[in-house]
Amino acid sequence: MIFKVYYQVSKMEVPVREKTKTIYVEGISERDVRTKLGDKPYNIEFVTKVDGAFLEYEQLNEDFTVLEIE
Repeated sequence: MIFKVYYQVSKMEVPVREKTKTIYVEGISERDVRTKLGDKPYNIEFVTKVDGAFLEYEQLNEDFTVLEIE
């Protein structure tokens, strides 16, 4: 499954909507994705599963890439 992760670049930053970034990560569950990103310095705000029409829409974006983290 593919998950969309909303995050701040640094754990020290207070979440501000204008500075929120997104990445797409392949994983089994939300917990799996959070575990995979645990060693990154990200302040994760929200993780949501992307599938169906929503995934098709996201794939239209030229910046769409999925991180495959082990």
